[in-house]
Amino acid sequence: MNAIDEMVRLFKRLPGMGEKSATRLCYYLLKADSSFVESLGNGILSLKRRITLCPVCGAFIDESGCPYCDDEGRDKGTICVVEEPQDVMTITQAGIYNGLFHVLGGCINPLQGMGPGKLRLKELDERVRKGTVREVIIATNPTEEGDTTALYIRSMLKDVPGLKISRLASGLPIGGDLGYADKTTLIRSMRGRIDYSPSVPDKEN
Repeated sequence: MNAIDEMVRLFKRLPGMGEKSATRLCYYLLKADSSFVESLGNGILSLKRRITLCPVCGAFIDESGCPYCDDEGRDKGTICVVEEPQDVMTITQAGIYNGLFHVLGGCINPLQGMGPGKLRLKELDERVRKGTVREVIIATNPTEEGDTTALYIRSMLKDVPGLKISRLASGLPIGGDLGYADKTTLIRSMRGRIDYSPSVPDKEN
């Protein structure tokens, strides 16, 4: 296997990158300026070295600390629960939410070996039970796995006194991914979130 074949193989591991796209990208880099290719390589290495996960909320952070947990201007009484770290940025950029976050690191998916014990659910439970949280907003993706995870969280926190549990409302398509939602859709979903507390009966009943 020559160098081109090796790079194509590596590029194909990127999301949404097929054989043709990987080959096209490889040939582009061969023709590109050497300083650009070097900067790109260093940037990738720096990204991996400098970016870590916040030990509290699970969002992506750098050496300067967590821009969410450390921000005194944020509402410490609300926690928005998402599946992945990139979902935090998606919601933040929508400009409709100013509370704290909690990244689960995925969702419950038994077929892929992802049970509750592999998610950051224990950490969420501990944060909520400290007594300073008024509302937990569940913003898992509107998929079967996301709904299963939401139900698990609701059951886990149902005995916390005075806690409101809500879920993002209509606006997000069933089976969709939060990371691909546009700003307007996210704003409508956040503003129209439904009460998800166990004490509130389902509308179907």
